[in-house]
Order: sequence, then C-alpha cells, then structure tokens
Amino acid sequence: MANGSWHTEAKSQWDARAEGWQSKSAEMWERGSRKGICPFFFGYVPQGSRVADLGCGDGYGSRKLHQSGYEVIGIDLSNKMVQLARRFETEGLTFRQGDLSSLPFADEELDAVMAINSLEWTENPSQVLAEIRRVLKPSGRVCAAILGPTAGPRENSYKRLSGEAVIMNTMMPWEFARLAADNGFLYMAEEHVYKGGITEPYVQAFPAELKQSLTFFTLFMIEKA
Repeated sequence: MANGSWHTEAKSQWDARAEGWQSKSAEMWERGSRKGICPFFFGYVPQGSRVADLGCGDGYGSRKLHQSGYEVIGIDLSNKMVQLARRFETEGLTFRQGDLSSLPFADEELDAVMAINSLEWTENPSQVLAEIRRVLKPSGRVCAAILGPTAGPRENSYKRLSGEAVIMNTMMPWEFARLAADNGFLYMAEEHVYKGGITEPYVQAFPAELKQSLTFFTLFMIEKA
C-alpha cells in the first residue's frame, strides 16, 4: 500500500462506519463484549490518572472512564467519530482527531492508555506501541484489547490472502504479548472475553495460549518498563 494510503483509507472507512458504530456502542459497553473492560482497568490504574483512549470511537468508553474519576483524552482517526464523541465533552473529558502513530502528547505526559481493538487498525502496530511508550510516564500502564480468533471483525483482513490491500493488521493475542515485550513493556495481567457458549469455568484449567485461541478478544494490562 502506497505511503499515506493506509491512513486515508482507514479514515474513510471509519468515517463511513461512525453512525452504525454509535448505534451499538452503549450496548457493547454496558451489557455486551466490552462490559468488563472498565472494571479490569480500575484494578490497575488509580483514579485521577490522566488517560488517553486511543481509537475512542464515539467516546462511550472514554465517558465511562471519566465518570469513574479519570481525566480522559479520546483520540480517533475518524473526524466523524470525534464529532459524535464531542457530545460527551465536559471538564476533564476531551476528544481530538489524531493518528495513533503520531500522538499529540509530550514525552511522559500520560499516566495510562486504553486501546480497545484499535492497534489492529494501524499500519505499523510496533511503531504505535513505541509511540505509546514515549508518551507514558515511567511505569505508565496500557490496557489493550486484541481481537481473538473467533472475532467476526477479523474478516476485515481476509482479502489480504488474495493479494488485496487491507487496512487491518490482525494479530494473535500471543503475538501482541511478544510485540509489547519487544517494545519495552512488562506483562501484568490478562482477561478473556468469549463468544456465547464458553465461560471461564469451562476453560479454567487451560493454559493461557489455549484460552486466547477461543477468545473474541483478550484484554491485557502491560506496564512501561
């Protein structure tokens, strides 16, 4: 894909999806696949922390963090997503259009980052992790969700097998863990979100990689070394 075309195509596709995304966002965060993300986040990032929500979409998750006592800046590539998110803006909760590979923050400005199923939508996830590391304070933390093998959205990368250009870098959860380590992050914890029919008691005895292989997404907490 030619230089700049990934960015342009990703922005165009997410602009087109913005209203459809908003229509299901509240359900995902309150009762669906994303309902456990904020409780997981709260367990590792103190209230009052300055947090960037990278790939914030329509801002619903950013709003939930802010309502629980965090200062939050949401970043999304899509102008239309940011326009939708700005309905939630208030003191301590703001939104900006931006590219995750070039974050609009100074070195060591942030306490934490949340990146929910957004790293896969970047052209160079390793570069984005390096950029996240740059803007985090020492021992800053990252809550990242990586789509698992059973996730329907992974179909967005299927056409690469026919040589077509795609704007999604699918990765296995264990690949993300290795990528994070390669970019100077320490593993802290993970949780697994499954499709209907699988619950944690069924897989409790499985090793982590086998659990990950059944997931809709794996939720990681990592720390800047």
